[in-house]
Amino acid sequence: MQVHAFDVLGDPVRRRILELLADGEQAAGVISEIIRAEFDISPPAVSQHLRVLRESGFASSRAEGTRRIYAVETGPLREAHLWLERFRPFWNQRLDALATELARGGRRSRTTPADPGKPTTASESDSEENT
Repeated sequence: MQVHAFDVLGDPVRRRILELLADGEQAAGVISEIIRAEFDISPPAVSQHLRVLRESGFASSRAEGTRRIYAVETGPLREAHLWLERFRPFWNQRLDALATELARGGRRSRTTPADPGKPTTASESDSEENT
Protein backbone atom coordinates (compact mmCIF):
# COMPACT_ATOMS: atom_id res chain seq x y z
CA MET A 1 0.00 0.00 0.00
CA GLN A 2 1.58 3.27 -1.14
CA VAL A 3 0.66 6.23 1.10
CA HIS A 4 1.16 9.77 -0.10
CA ALA A 5 3.35 11.92 2.17
CA PHE A 6 0.63 14.50 2.73
CA ASP A 7 -1.86 11.79 3.72
CA VAL A 8 0.60 10.79 6.43
CA LEU A 9 1.37 14.37 7.47
CA GLY A 10 -2.29 15.38 7.36
CA ASP A 11 -3.02 13.60 10.62
CA PRO A 12 -2.27 15.64 13.78
CA VAL A 13 -1.39 12.54 15.81
CA ARG A 14 1.24 11.45 13.28
CA ARG A 15 2.61 14.99 13.05
CA ARG A 16 2.95 15.05 16.84
CA ILE A 17 4.73 11.68 16.84
CA LEU A 18 7.16 13.03 14.25
CA GLU A 19 7.74 16.10 16.44
CA LEU A 20 8.61 13.80 19.33
CA LEU A 21 10.96 11.79 17.13
CA ALA A 22 12.61 14.95 15.81
CA ASP A 23 13.97 15.43 19.33
CA GLY A 24 15.64 12.01 19.17
CA GLU A 25 14.86 8.32 19.28
CA GLN A 26 11.96 7.35 21.51
CA ALA A 27 10.69 4.08 22.92
CA ALA A 28 7.24 3.08 21.70
CA GLY A 29 5.98 3.09 25.29
CA VAL A 30 7.08 6.69 25.84
CA ILE A 31 5.51 7.78 22.58
CA SER A 32 2.31 5.96 23.43
CA GLU A 33 2.11 7.53 26.89
CA ILE A 34 2.53 11.07 25.55
CA ILE A 35 0.16 10.61 22.61
CA ARG A 36 -2.51 8.92 24.74
CA ALA A 37 -2.37 11.81 27.23
CA GLU A 38 -2.48 14.53 24.56
CA PHE A 39 -5.05 12.99 22.21
CA ASP A 40 -7.01 10.65 24.48
CA ILE A 41 -6.69 7.68 22.13
CA SER A 42 -6.18 3.99 22.87
CA PRO A 43 -2.83 2.16 22.81
CA PRO A 44 -3.89 0.21 19.69
CA ALA A 45 -4.67 3.52 17.95
CA VAL A 46 -1.20 4.83 18.80
CA SER A 47 0.30 1.58 17.49
CA GLN A 48 -1.64 2.02 14.25
CA HIS A 49 -0.21 5.53 13.79
CA LEU A 50 3.30 4.23 14.45
CA ARG A 51 2.73 1.47 11.90
CA VAL A 52 1.60 4.01 9.26
CA LEU A 53 4.70 6.12 9.92
CA ARG A 54 6.93 3.06 9.70
CA GLU A 55 5.32 1.60 6.55
CA SER A 56 5.34 4.96 4.78
CA GLY A 57 9.05 5.43 5.55
CA PHE A 58 8.65 8.43 7.89
CA ALA A 59 9.89 6.43 10.88
CA SER A 60 11.97 3.37 11.52
CA SER A 61 12.02 1.07 14.50
CA ARG A 62 14.46 -1.35 16.03
CA ALA A 63 14.33 -3.77 18.90
CA GLU A 64 16.24 -2.95 22.05
CA GLY A 65 15.62 -5.80 24.44
CA THR A 66 11.86 -5.92 24.91
CA ARG A 67 11.37 -2.32 23.75
CA ARG A 68 10.78 -0.93 20.26
CA ILE A 69 12.79 2.23 19.61
CA TYR A 70 11.50 4.62 16.95
CA ALA A 71 13.44 7.21 14.97
CA VAL A 72 12.43 9.73 12.36
CA GLU A 73 13.49 9.06 8.76
CA THR A 74 14.26 12.18 6.75
CA GLY A 75 13.76 10.89 3.20
CA PRO A 76 9.99 11.36 2.92
CA LEU A 77 10.18 14.67 4.79
CA ARG A 78 12.82 15.87 2.35
CA GLU A 79 10.61 14.86 -0.58
CA ALA A 80 7.64 16.77 0.89
CA HIS A 81 9.89 19.77 1.47
CA LEU A 82 11.12 19.72 -2.11
CA TRP A 83 7.57 19.52 -3.42
CA LEU A 84 6.55 22.49 -1.25
CA GLU A 85 9.57 24.53 -2.40
CA ARG A 86 7.85 25.40 -5.68
CA PHE A 87 5.27 27.33 -3.63
CA ARG A 88 7.80 29.34 -1.59
CA PRO A 89 7.57 32.39 -3.90
CA PHE A 90 3.88 32.69 -3.02
CA TRP A 91 4.67 32.58 0.69
CA ASN A 92 7.53 35.04 0.32
CA GLN A 93 5.31 37.52 -1.52
CA ARG A 94 2.73 37.35 1.24
CA LEU A 95 5.33 37.55 3.99
CA ASP A 96 6.93 40.56 2.29
CA ALA A 97 3.50 42.22 2.06
CA LEU A 98 2.88 41.47 5.73
CA ALA A 99 6.24 42.96 6.70
CA THR A 100 5.38 46.10 4.73
CA GLU A 101 2.01 46.40 6.45
CA LEU A 102 3.58 45.87 9.86
CA ALA A 103 6.19 48.53 9.13
CA ARG A 104 3.46 50.95 8.04
CA GLY A 105 1.49 50.21 11.20
CA GLY A 106 4.53 50.92 13.34
CA ARG A 107 4.85 54.38 11.81
CA ARG A 108 1.18 55.23 12.30
CA SER A 109 0.11 56.85 15.52
CA ARG A 110 -1.51 54.64 18.10
CA THR A 111 -4.25 55.31 20.60
CA THR A 112 -4.05 54.53 24.30
CA PRO A 113 -6.80 52.59 26.07
CA ALA A 114 -7.27 55.49 28.53
CA ASP A 115 -8.24 57.96 25.77
CA PRO A 116 -9.09 56.02 22.58
CA GLY A 117 -9.73 59.21 20.61
CA LYS A 118 -6.33 60.74 21.29
CA PRO A 119 -3.47 59.69 18.95
CA THR A 120 -0.17 59.14 20.74
CA THR A 121 3.33 58.23 19.73
CA ALA A 122 5.10 55.16 21.02
CA SER A 123 7.23 57.27 23.40
CA GLU A 124 4.12 58.91 24.89
CA SER A 125 2.55 55.48 25.44
CA ASP A 126 5.72 54.25 27.10
CA SER A 127 5.90 57.24 29.44
CA GLU A 128 2.23 56.82 30.35
CA GLU A 129 2.84 53.15 31.23
CA ASN A 130 5.76 54.06 33.47
CA THR A 131 3.71 56.47 35.61
